[in-house]
Amino acid sequence: MNALHDRCVAYAREHPKEGLEKAKQWREQGGGFWADHCVAMALFLLKDYRGAAERFEKLATAMMGMPADQRAITLDQAGQSWLDAGEYARAKAAFDAAIAFKGEDAELYIDRAQAYAALKQYWEAIDDLNRAIDLSPRNADAYIYRASAYRSVDALDLAMEDIDRGLAIAPNNVLGLLERGNVRRLQGDATGARQDWQHVAKLAPETPAGKAANLNLAKLGKLDKGKSGASAGKGKPAETD
Repeated sequence: MNALHDRCVAYAREHPKEGLEKAKQWREQGGGFWADHCVAMALFLLKDYRGAAERFEKLATAMMGMPADQRAITLDQAGQSWLDAGEYARAKAAFDAAIAFKGEDAELYIDRAQAYAALKQYWEAIDDLNRAIDLSPRNADAYIYRASAYRSVDALDLAMEDIDRGLAIAPNNVLGLLERGNVRRLQGDATGARQDWQHVAKLAPETPAGKAANLNLAKLGKLDKGKSGASAGKGKPAETD
């Protein structure tokens, strides 16, 4: 990795807007690939996800002489950017290409599973997460994401088994705790769901998981106050993106 690139990205993480301008100046001064990559990273940090995705894809196309692993990383970054842009089919295509360059990588299969899930192709997501778990049996996120996919196909018992596996590896995994609350709620265990969501809200209040947990707690509070027992339990819990 280029040392100037590392410094450029580190600066962009702290000061995205200024980092983008510095990256553009570096590119104009002949910074080449690494300057362009820093521009893409700065765009991502500025939440211009479409702009970042397009640049990452363009960079990957221009990387003919670079190692396959490096091309896979850049395509994975394109896929993550497309996911955040809400372009799920394009994200899946980018992850397909990344896996073609570097297939034996659990994180790539986890990323593509998220694209499949966003496309509501839950069984395809489960297949990718099975592969990720084969490659990395101690990856807590793989179990948690598979639990979410199982929940989406109403396989709640399988979902809870995976949640237990994931939380055994990473007890404070906020996605796992959020998901356990979701499954408990759907199983009719409002008390357990509340405990999980309160834990998530305390551990990570400003994260997407924390915000989803607080939304679920608010919904649960309204049900407790205003709805009969016959209707409580039918609401769908909030999820992270």
